[in-house]
Amino acid sequence: MRPSGREFNALRPISIETGFSHHAEGSALIRMGGTEVLCTASVEGRVPPFMRGQGEGWITAEYGMLPRATHTRGDREAARGKQSGRTQEIQRLIGRSLRAVVDRKAMGEITVTLDCDVLNADGGTRCASITGAYVAMVLAFRKLRETNVIKSMPMLGQVAAVSCGIFQSNPVLDLDYAEDSGADADANFILTAAGGIVEIQATAEKSTFDERAFNALLGLARKGTSELFVAQKAALS
Repeated sequence: MRPSGREFNALRPISIETGFSHHAEGSALIRMGGTEVLCTASVEGRVPPFMRGQGEGWITAEYGMLPRATHTRGDREAARGKQSGRTQEIQRLIGRSLRAVVDRKAMGEITVTLDCDVLNADGGTRCASITGAYVAMVLAFRKLRETNVIKSMPMLGQVAAVSCGIFQSNPVLDLDYAEDSGADADANFILTAAGGIVEIQATAEKSTFDERAFNALLGLARKGTSELFVAQKAALS
């Protein structure tokens, strides 16, 4: 039995609320069980220096956790004067994942920055960030299209992310904190609606796992992301 009582292939309850941030070009508050992440998309009419003159846009991301998003208070990274390695790794992952489904030539030389702020953490914060940031980004592109800043929507596909793991020797979908902290292995799958793989992060925590277990996790991830794609579409409709 999973700590939450869910079936092994069940997602936590998910909701995506759009327009939560009044000033951002696009925003989405995503809730996956006890994990809540506010994702905003902000647009600048320029690109980083290394992109200038190429006629392409850029998509980047920043990620952070509020001090009491977790069971005990964490220091603000701004107060420490530098970001942790974990934060840098996650925000690079978010940026890569969203760039994978965008035609950056169709953007022109603009930058979309996706800010993912974790309000409450109960496992799977990076996956929730990617899934919610996709919605915020599409909303920002819609606004740019409506104002004729871009000529067409630059979307090449749909992307979402979900965690899977081996808990008490069983493959399970969408780990919460209780499972993640005690998992034999855990993995994050970033997949597209067309069936493509953007990235997979898989790690043995307590014991190694074989190809059969990995394929079981991939199957769970495909089921989970198929449900997340439906939730994204519903939020964008």
